[in-house]
Amino acid sequence: MKNSFALQKVLIVSAIAVAVAIVSVLLFIGFDSKATLKVGLVLTGTTTDSGWNESHYNGVVSACKELGTELIVKENIAEGTGDCEQAVHDLAKKGVKMIILSSYSYPGEVKSVIESYPHIAFYGISSDYSSENMTSYFGRMYQARYLAGIIAGMQTKTNSIGYVAAMPNSEVNRGINAFALGVKSVNPDATVYVRWSNSWDDDKSEISCTEKLINDKKADVMTYHQNRHNVAITADKAGVFSIGYNQSAEGLSDKYLTAAVWDWESLYYQIIREYVQGKPNTVKQRWLAISSGAVSLTQLSPAVSEETVKAYNTAKNELMSTDNIFAGVIYDNNGVKRCDSGERLSDDTLLTAMDWYVDGVVIYED
Repeated sequence: MKNSFALQKVLIVSAIAVAVAIVSVLLFIGFDSKATLKVGLVLTGTTTDSGWNESHYNGVVSACKELGTELIVKENIAEGTGDCEQAVHDLAKKGVKMIILSSYSYPGEVKSVIESYPHIAFYGISSDYSSENMTSYFGRMYQARYLAGIIAGMQTKTNSIGYVAAMPNSEVNRGINAFALGVKSVNPDATVYVRWSNSWDDDKSEISCTEKLINDKKADVMTYHQNRHNVAITADKAGVFSIGYNQSAEGLSDKYLTAAVWDWESLYYQIIREYVQGKPNTVKQRWLAISSGAVSLTQLSPAVSEETVKAYNTAKNELMSTDNIFAGVIYDNNGVKRCDSGERLSDDTLLTAMDWYVDGVVIYED
């Protein structure tokens, strides 16, 4: 009888201990079981901009749906305004435990805020910095840019190629340099002229930059690093070849040769799955190569010659196994050697220290 009574006491104490543990966990994560499965997304524009923001939104929506997570979106959060900080606070109040910062400047702007929410997993696109709860994520778009450069270098007749870019940060410069290296690999006589729009999304500036490069520099192939397709549309109207970016533009002629595009669903599935599995921020940088399918070129236009297609396919096959774009002897456009024989620029250099341009790039300013 005593043993039975003692056993009952042990069972009661154990049950209380388990109950206390359960309550403690619920208090920590919230009584709503979905609280730990909320993903926040911060965008500079709208989810329907037919460009950068919409493509990110669609990719995250698809990944969240497949992984069974809830998505909360903050739209039209302009960079450099302080709005991103408030967006993060708002998402935190809604119980979000993973926040995707989908524009380059965001992580730097809210660095202190990120550190104040150690229980939230942050992912910052192409970010120059990382922390215990912040991973820099991106695809190796420069690989697709290099392939696009090969096409541009073989397509040009004037040896003048135009590139409209938003601003000179490491991400943009990396793309310009990879594109120029692709051009030079097949056409050493060509020059890539870069003109800054000073914004990711400014119709008037992008159109003006395109017209300037076509009229002043006789560019007969245009490309760009912008949120939308103003450059390609303007080039098409002028009867000039173009290579798109981000996603394929619709309704253009065969002079639209191809586009360097993202598969955001594939990329976001991989990083959101880490969060769902309870192991976010396991690495400092999540940088997916062309072999992963995260970046690619769209189908080539019929205007691209068989010779160019052959050169493109050869280079693409090589990239699937070996990334030698920023390797070997590379000089900048001031004649300084930046990489030597047998060397390869590190990922850290490509991500954070690309503040120079390879030989063959000319910045065109008034």
